[in-house]
Amino acid sequence: MAQFGFDNDIHSILKLDMPITNAPMARWQRKASSSMSTSCANTSALSPGKSGNRSLSLSKTPSKTPGKNGKTQCTPSKAGGDRFIPTRNNKQMDVASFLLSKENEPMDTNPSAATSENQKAWSVTLNGYDIEEAKILHLGGKPLNAPEGYQNNLKVLYSQIPTPVSTKKNRYIPSVPDRILDAPELRNDFYLNLLDWSSRNLLAVALHSNLYLWDATQGDIVLLMKMEQVEDYICSVSWIKEGNFLALGTSDCKVQLWDVENQKRLRSMSGHTARVGSLSWNNHILSSGSRSGHIHHHDVRVADHHIFTLSGHSQEVCGLEWSPDGRYLASGGNDNLVYVWPGVQEGSGQGSNAVHSFNEHQGAVKALAWCPWQPNILASGGGTSDRHIRIWNVTSGSCISALDTQSQVSSLKFAPNYKELVSGHGYAHDNVVIWKYPSLTKVAELNGHEGRVLNITMSPDCSTMATVAGDETVRLWKSFELDPVKKKAKERMVKSSSSSIHQSIR
Repeated sequence: MAQFGFDNDIHSILKLDMPITNAPMARWQRKASSSMSTSCANTSALSPGKSGNRSLSLSKTPSKTPGKNGKTQCTPSKAGGDRFIPTRNNKQMDVASFLLSKENEPMDTNPSAATSENQKAWSVTLNGYDIEEAKILHLGGKPLNAPEGYQNNLKVLYSQIPTPVSTKKNRYIPSVPDRILDAPELRNDFYLNLLDWSSRNLLAVALHSNLYLWDATQGDIVLLMKMEQVEDYICSVSWIKEGNFLALGTSDCKVQLWDVENQKRLRSMSGHTARVGSLSWNNHILSSGSRSGHIHHHDVRVADHHIFTLSGHSQEVCGLEWSPDGRYLASGGNDNLVYVWPGVQEGSGQGSNAVHSFNEHQGAVKALAWCPWQPNILASGGGTSDRHIRIWNVTSGSCISALDTQSQVSSLKFAPNYKELVSGHGYAHDNVVIWKYPSLTKVAELNGHEGRVLNITMSPDCSTMATVAGDETVRLWKSFELDPVKKKAKERMVKSSSSSIHQSIR
């Protein structure tokens, strides 16, 4: 029994539930007291007028740091800055000592709920906080708010939250064509328009006196027609909006109309006195421009097809383009002029006088393009003597912007998928350039043609463009493909349009 009592006394002495009053000083207490006494002794020994031990004064510079209890303490610091020593009262140190000793005790596997609740209540009452959640070192208080007008100039090196810039995907534009087609015997003539892509995904290419159709879906090639006379050649091609009829302008001053599905010529319309180098459709109205400088309107539904003759150009009409809404017809000629003509109204003679005449270009104007999403915006490009792309507002008749491309502009097309403008160039670059609209900043250059680019046309979904050049090649560039999400959204918005031609073509 005496042995049992002795063990209990030893156990109670060793257990650190409360501070040991008669125990010797702990090592950290002896170290702190010796450091403070040494520091304070050095402070009293050294004076500003005496050098003393300079090495000691540099290594340990005395400073006074106020403690939490309002008293000052002498804390040593190293050269180059003060060393912060946190101060804690005796109560905090006792709690820290108790927590350290508690780690070595065996865990109570079955603590009762009442006992733990009582211990928690006693801890909060005695210490002001729960011992189980106590930390030896912790930062109290909320961080101070930045003063008004403060700007942080530091850059964020890493963040788990993605910023809008980091989530934006860079668009990939291939620098090489997706496909190259041979175009032997292609006429290298700046003033001709020998390439067009239909809404039914058929690409029409005029090679001298032959007209070929390439099915972009199946890859088949069909010879649609051939000129009867060897010396004659095809000068221009243009698809109707529905893609079932193809118009051809020839060197024998005629305009032919072909039914592509049945591979049959429907009619041959005469009236011009020179070769027909440009064509453009506006529903059932087909406009044709010739080397004589005249523009004819043809109503393809009636036998007496000729409606109007527009006279304005003094030289060959090499560019002709109807606006998407059919309100205006733009024409460019070798006389460096751009005309904007009004639309054709049923049963009236309106359309003989030009709405605007632009003479800012210093070279032949063949490249013309209307903006699909802004029908009153017209882009025009000048030849070798001009080399400028100009953007016009036909409503006000003003030039919005002009860009010097340093190269002959032979063709222009708007790319609606990314709201960009594409230009084809001859001397001296012989390339294709993609511009951001309306800033006209360069997006990409597409090189590969070994001759001047003559014409550009877009695929039905506007994701691919075809270019034909003097090197007798047709190149297909997939430069405007949409990502799958945008593509599905666009497909839902597109509705099938019904044909506006209600009468058969005679």
